[in-house]
Amino acid sequence: MAQNYLETLYPTWGQQFVMDEVLFEVDTGHQHLVIFKNEQWGTVMALDGVIQTTEKDEFIYHEMMTHVPLLAHGNAKKVLIIGGGDGGILREVLKHESVEAVTQVEIDQQVIDMCIQYLPNHSAGAYDNPKANIVIADGVDFVNECTEKFDVIISDSTDPMGPGEVLFTSRFYQGIKNCLNEGGVFVAQNGVSFMQLDEVTTTFKRLSPLFEQASFYSAAVPTYVGGIMTFAWATDNLQLKSQSVEVIRERYEAAGISTRFYTPELHVGSFALPKYVQDAMA
Repeated sequence: MAQNYLETLYPTWGQQFVMDEVLFEVDTGHQHLVIFKNEQWGTVMALDGVIQTTEKDEFIYHEMMTHVPLLAHGNAKKVLIIGGGDGGILREVLKHESVEAVTQVEIDQQVIDMCIQYLPNHSAGAYDNPKANIVIADGVDFVNECTEKFDVIISDSTDPMGPGEVLFTSRFYQGIKNCLNEGGVFVAQNGVSFMQLDEVTTTFKRLSPLFEQASFYSAAVPTYVGGIMTFAWATDNLQLKSQSVEVIRERYEAAGISTRFYTPELHVGSFALPKYVQDAMA
């Protein structure tokens, strides 16, 4: 009989998955990881009671984390990814032929290996691309010690608890600032805002002193339940956020990329935030 997986991100409410087949499970003492098959969502990966990614809806998250900053920038040559061991962000970045080099900093090689094995469609061969430079290191240390500069930096981390917590700190954001080229942009996963509004408030307070513009954009990712997910946005180039749909469409078509969720219209609309998120930033 199939077991059930109950997500425990929130103490009083959650979602449940039928585990048709457990593909991999390990408890390291520090964290519990399980990868299982589900009829509705395909292959699902969960860490410490929290759904990380599913085969079925990963494209929404990865496309919005990638194409919004890259097409808003319009001329990104060097991209830095912090985290993102499943390879989905790397896959989407490499769709942009104008990008010359991508550095990905992942703390755990095992995560990459495991995702290549059990979630191969996430990376879709991206780890073999010669433009990709994979660094196994701590993301916070990397950005604070880095002498290289990047046009776009994407932080694809777990929620701000356990190992992922340091990727939401002022020290991390200061390092990001030092690594960005002039006119560059930083984006980061920032939780489901209705359920985790304190993340919006905290991130905004920490990014605001460092950047001319700190804000958010959003998308609804079905398995990150509770409404829209917010993505942090930080830059010193105030024009990037307010590009017209015509400009974004022109860049999108010139890039020749194929997407399943992202459109130029969604790009522009994603910066329109609900009042409760605006109030949290006030």
